This record gives sequence, C-alpha cells and structure tokens, in this order.
Amino acid sequence: MTIEPEVKDNSDANRFEIRVDGRLAGFAEYRLKPGQISFTHTEIDDDFGGQGLAGKLARAALDQARERGLGVLPFCPFIRGWIAKHPDYVDLVPVERRAGFEL
Repeated sequence: MTIEPEVKDNSDANRFEIRVDGRLAGFAEYRLKPGQISFTHTEIDDDFGGQGLAGKLARAALDQARERGLGVLPFCPFIRGWIAKHPDYVDLVPVERRAGFEL
C-alpha cells in the first residue's frame, strides 16, 4: 500500500513541503507579500526523484495560492515551466507580469 504524498505549507520556513510516509521528499520555497506569493526555488530529494512529486508539489502550492487569492510570481524555473505546461494556472500570474515570465 502506497501512502499518498502530503503537501503542507510550512510558513515558519517559507516553503511548501511534500512528504512521503512522513519523510520530507522536497519543498518549494517562497516569499510572501500582501496579495502575492513569489516562488523562488523547488527541490526534490534524489531518493524521491522520478515519482512526479515535483508536479504534485507545484499543483498543491498553486492551488493553495489560488484559494488564498494570491497573485503568483514564478521566479523558480520549475514552477514557471509547470505553469506553462498547465495553462489553467496562468491566470494566477498577474497579467502585467506574464510577459516577463514568458507566459
């Protein structure tokens, strides 16, 4: 039986974390400002590579940003690329900033 990965916002560390069987598998770091979240770096531990965890982490983090009504600035290349591959998330990036992120 495989336990579904769990994503939580660790606001004390300014990052979303993904855990598998209670073990930290990766994280997406961010900076928070009023009405806006900037994703700066995403990392998955080598032990957990190739399992699609980075995509699950990106989706969960962006879904939470949407729920909170935050504009997203994807400075992290992984998050930016993920948004580019999932056009239903482009609306999270403020219109005036999309060209700068090539979205």
